[in-house]
Amino acid sequence: MLRVLAVDDEEPALEELLYLLRADPRIRSAEGATGATEALRRIGSAVEAGPDDPSAIDVVFLDIHMAGLTGLDVAQLLAGFAAPPLIVFVTAHEGFAVQAFDLKAVDYVLKPVRRERLAEAVRRVAEQVGDRSAPVLDTANDQIPVELGGVIRFIPIDDIAYAEAQGDYARLHTATGSHLVRVPLTTLEERWRSRGFVRIHRRHLVALGRIDELRLDAGSMSVCIGTAELAVSRRHARALRDLLMRRTGR
Repeated sequence: MLRVLAVDDEEPALEELLYLLRADPRIRSAEGATGATEALRRIGSAVEAGPDDPSAIDVVFLDIHMAGLTGLDVAQLLAGFAAPPLIVFVTAHEGFAVQAFDLKAVDYVLKPVRRERLAEAVRRVAEQVGDRSAPVLDTANDQIPVELGGVIRFIPIDDIAYAEAQGDYARLHTATGSHLVRVPLTTLEERWRSRGFVRIHRRHLVALGRIDELRLDAGSMSVCIGTAELAVSRRHARALRDLLMRRTGR
């Protein structure tokens, strides 16, 4: 049974969110705060009192755009707490999903809030709160948020075969389709280097383990990943070949 604090500086939106949360049988209590300052005061008191105190908070459903401190500011401050509550962002703006992913949010729900979408967010929170002995999923390391039909979903990074630069965006290619995210390819390269992703061209970042073939043709090089054939630039050719040789033990 979850203990919830919902934060939104627009009272009608806050009341609607609280109404939906209180109707969920997995919610023990749902209280509201109309701003960041009030929310931080209540969360600080709850953390100091401990998890068994009646004021304890398991999760904060947090708006992003608020007067004064934003929801992202609140989340950054909570990251400094010894045992902070989980965070679900509830916002009308889909453009902050990457920041939410960096701040290890459990979910990112778009307004207007649909009952079934909120229920999915509650399910995700309940999974993490339900078994304290299980390792908490590190969203920032294991998943990336993408927009699918107006809903933010988190897809496993291990499902991504390669990423393609599209201006300040990147298109992520998986076995089941592709997803456009508002993150430059250079940023993904830095974040995912330790996960086996390598730059092969100014336009492409690939998962080394997903390469099926390395092709050489009249001095040019390309890699095959599924049905896609991607050019390897001269700048990256030698490094890629060395990585593949080490991977195969040759």
